[in-house]
Amino acid sequence: MTEPRWIDVSAPAVQLRALTWGQDDGPIALCLHGFPDTAYGFRKLAPHLVAAGYRVIAPFMRGYVPSSIPTDGSYHIGAVMDDALQVRAACNPTDADVVIGHDWGAAVATGLAALPATPFVKAVVMSVPPPAALRPRVGRPLANRSPLLRLVPRQFVRSWYISYFQLPFLPERSPSWIVPLLWRRWSPGYNAAEDLRHVDAAIGSPDRWRAALGTYRATIRNTRPPSRYAELHPRWLEAPRLPTLYLHGNDDGCMTPEFTPWVRDILPPGSDVAIIEHAGHFLQLEQPDVVGKRIVDFLSATSA
Repeated sequence: MTEPRWIDVSAPAVQLRALTWGQDDGPIALCLHGFPDTAYGFRKLAPHLVAAGYRVIAPFMRGYVPSSIPTDGSYHIGAVMDDALQVRAACNPTDADVVIGHDWGAAVATGLAALPATPFVKAVVMSVPPPAALRPRVGRPLANRSPLLRLVPRQFVRSWYISYFQLPFLPERSPSWIVPLLWRRWSPGYNAAEDLRHVDAAIGSPDRWRAALGTYRATIRNTRPPSRYAELHPRWLEAPRLPTLYLHGNDDGCMTPEFTPWVRDILPPGSDVAIIEHAGHFLQLEQPDVVGKRIVDFLSATSA
């Protein structure tokens, strides 16, 4: 497959750059990365999507080189949702576009799939369950929730880095050791050397590292987003309205795959859920053929 090309998009508060694979026609597969990753994290998945007729467009999140640091200082999920919509709108969108998200990108894809007037037809969410799957729901007996509640203490230990990122000073001095540590723990046995080079180029400088931490801080501190993103922002906490494929690696060291069964309960008809064997958190890099086939089969299936 040929090397990706570049797309530049001017959004109201940020200059976004995206990688693109495939021809300039056909529906868009908008691929959204997370932390600590980059748009290059979709390089192994892209050939599968292109072969299925999609234009793969993978923007670098706001604050990640070569996208700019946002002038409004917002790293809220709603802001990244707005960025994704801006990228799609600038790339000759069609009425058959899909959104694919991993890690923070999964949260963004969930929000886009929950929009009442979403411009996408299907969504793929990987490695981070929609929050609605983990919340109590009216009519769900407490006894049915007890297995879910028992997972919380162990997940809190896995998620230690989130609390660490809220501290003053120390997190800003940590990228050199914490990024490779997270990749080793989250995807055991995967050789992340190439990915770590991309990550260092994107968020290795102090100002870009602070930008990458911004999403954790905006989310945990529950700060109010700028008015432009106010309507978008709460949507990521809602259940998707679109047919959605949820994928999780069986060896994920970031978030336990044991949450996965609860995802199916909140997805609409035409959705599916699968655990990918022999894959950790970065499943699209570790098992690109398996993940690619799952995604293409889902996208090509006619919804019931």
